[in-house]
Amino acid sequence: MIDKSNILIHEFMGLEVEVSKSTCRNLIGKKGRVVDETKNTIEIEKDGVTRTVPKRASTFRFRLPSGGSVEVEGRLIEYRPEDRPKRLMRHVRKVG
Repeated sequence: MIDKSNILIHEFMGLEVEVSKSTCRNLIGKKGRVVDETKNTIEIEKDGVTRTVPKRASTFRFRLPSGGSVEVEGRLIEYRPEDRPKRLMRHVRKVG
């Protein structure tokens, strides 16, 4: 189950997300569903429009399936999706 203590190691595809902070002012407040992720970007889709958001320049607010939300700095998740769990697992164990 995805929660605040282990969000960093989970798959983001399908989660609702909002850009809460960004060095690109036009991205702040953009929200939608995560449809793709690379090492450096997250693609957000809403109403048929897909936006590519750079991870390093942004802070994301993910809506959890349980109903809560959590903010994640993009620099903390700047890994390929398939590598992120391996690289961050030791940090999650310390927190959780």
